Amino acid sequence: MSEMKPDKWMSLVALATAIMAVLAAITTRYLGKYSSRAILHQGQETSQWAYYQAKSIKSYVYEIQKQKLELEMMAPASRPKAVMDRYSQLIKDYDKQIKRYDVEKAEIKTTADALAKSKEDFQARAGNFGYGLIFLQISIMLASISALTKKKPLFYLGLLTVSGWVFFFLDAIFLFY
Repeated sequence: MSEMKPDKWMSLVALATAIMAVLAAITTRYLGKYSSRAILHQGQETSQWAYYQAKSIKSYVYEIQKQKLELEMMAPASRPKAVMDRYSQLIKDYDKQIKRYDVEKAEIKTTADALAKSKEDFQARAGNFGYGLIFLQISIMLASISALTKKKPLFYLGLLTVSGWVFFFLDAIFLFY
């Protein structure tokens, strides 16, 4: 029985394809990681805005109560001094609550805006990893067709296509633009 001598070119294609497959697996891992983070931050951002709305509603209730008491104090009716003092005290208390809610809303808004920015960053990274993965899949396909058809130009085109992966992978890491 004669042993077949391995074709160097086919060995090169097989090795390159295996390396591209490993790079595709790594890229898929990063794609999943950043996609998950984007989804998580979207949920957290939504929660922050719901919390903001709750604080806004509470603040509005205090504003309405304050306005009601202010109008009652302006009405021409004789009220005992104790009642007027109580109205004044409630108005001051309501005003404090309104100011507290305004501060809390500003903090919540800052948190929600930061989460939105992080989410957008993660989405951009995930998208770039996705584009990079597409280039690797095209490269693997071209290398496979090249091995089947024995057409070397397809293999070299596949290697050239890996440059698309390099660009998008690096862009996902560094966000060039």
